[in-house]
Amino acid sequence: MRIIVLGAGAGGGFPQWNCNCPNCRLAWAGDKRVVARTQSSLAVSIDGTRWLLLNASPDLRHQIIATPALHPRGADRHTPIYGVFVTNGDVDHLTGLLTMREQQAFAIYGSRATLRQTEGGAFGVLNPELVRRVPVELNETMDFGEGLTITTFAVPGKVPLYLENADIERDIGAETETTLGLEIALGGKRVYYIPGCAKVTDKLIARVDGADALFFDGTTFTDDEMVRLGLSQKTAWRMGHVAMSGPEGSVSRFSAARLGRRIFIHINNTNPVLREDSSERAEVARAGWQVGYDGMEIVL
Repeated sequence: MRIIVLGAGAGGGFPQWNCNCPNCRLAWAGDKRVVARTQSSLAVSIDGTRWLLLNASPDLRHQIIATPALHPRGADRHTPIYGVFVTNGDVDHLTGLLTMREQQAFAIYGSRATLRQTEGGAFGVLNPELVRRVPVELNETMDFGEGLTITTFAVPGKVPLYLENADIERDIGAETETTLGLEIALGGKRVYYIPGCAKVTDKLIARVDGADALFFDGTTFTDDEMVRLGLSQKTAWRMGHVAMSGPEGSVSRFSAARLGRRIFIHINNTNPVLREDSSERAEVARAGWQVGYDGMEIVL
C-alpha cells in the first residue's frame, strides 16, 4: 500500500491567503523554519498506477501537478484517479471535486449526508453519466479490489459550518454519518485516516490500537489557540476538532495506543508545530508524532 499526503493543511492552507498570524508572517517572508502546506487530502494506491483520493481539497489541481503519480498518461484525456472518498461535507474536503469536472469518469464515495452536498448547485457540473455517487453506510466495508478495503466508522464531530443551526453547540461531538473516520486495510496492514475529530474517546483508542499508521486531526495545538491570537471567537472544540495538547488532547489520549506511525494532518495555519524550531514541535516529536507535510509518502 502506498499513501501520499497531497495536502497536510487545514481549511485555508498555510499560509492562508488573508492571514498574517505569527506563522503566516514567517511563511510570507520565506522563513526556512516553516513550510507551506495545501489543504487536507491523501491519495492511496496498491500498485502506483490507480489512485483513490481521500477527500478533494480546493487545492486539488495544484496537488495533482505537484504529484507525478497523479499525472495523466497515454490517452489525450486520462487520469489515474478512479475515485474520491469524502469523510465529511466541509468545504475544504469537497470543493476539489469541481476541479474534476472535465468530462472524466470517476466515483465519489461517502455517507448519504455528505453526498447530498454534492448533488446540487455548482456540483451540477459533474456529469451524472460519468460521475457515480456511491453511498456508504456506517461500519460498511468497501472492497476496492486486489485486497484493498476501506471501512467507515463515525467519530465525534459536527455538521459542516454552512449547515450549522441554533443547536450546534449541543450537537458537537455526536457520532453520526456526518463525520467519518476511515480504516484502510491491505494484506494485514491497517491505516486510519481521521482528519476531523472533536474528541478522542476510549472507543476510538481501542479501534486504532495496533494500526500500522494513524493520520489524525492536528488542527490546533491548544483548544483556545485562535481565540488567544484574536483571530476567532471559536475554540477548537467549537469547530469540531480536538487539540493536540492537554489531558484530553490527542497526544495524551493516544499515548498508550500501539501505533506504528502517528502523523498529524489537517494542521491549521495558527498551530505552532508548523514552526520546526518551536517547543511545541519538539513536544509532539518526543511523544512519537510526525507533523505531516505535502508530498509525505509512506509505503506499507
